[in-house]
Amino acid sequence: MTIEIPQSFWLYFTFFALLLLDGLWLMLATRNLVRILIGIEILMKSVTLFLIAAGVLTGRLALAQSLVITVIVIEVVVVVVIAGVILGFFRKHDSLDVGNTRDMKG
Repeated sequence: MTIEIPQSFWLYFTFFALLLLDGLWLMLATRNLVRILIGIEILMKSVTLFLIAAGVLTGRLALAQSLVITVIVIEVVVVVVIAGVILGFFRKHDSLDVGNTRDMKG
């Protein structure tokens, strides 16, 4: 069984790859914890876009939508936990710089 790939899929795939690279760059190139959190968000949005595009391409849109809902729920939990850690870190160190994590104990 061969899958016919429409031309619009390449546009979605290109946008997915750009979002993925942008999220990775944002996570790796900065020392600010909030920017790292935004990079994680952009990465998750690119995964969501890829799942929807793959569901449309294979004709299994219902499965893709259920996977996207699952990814969104996991993403919200991860963001809330990381935001709480960032808030606690900021209250203790008065800074969002990753370099200040070296003096943490425990």
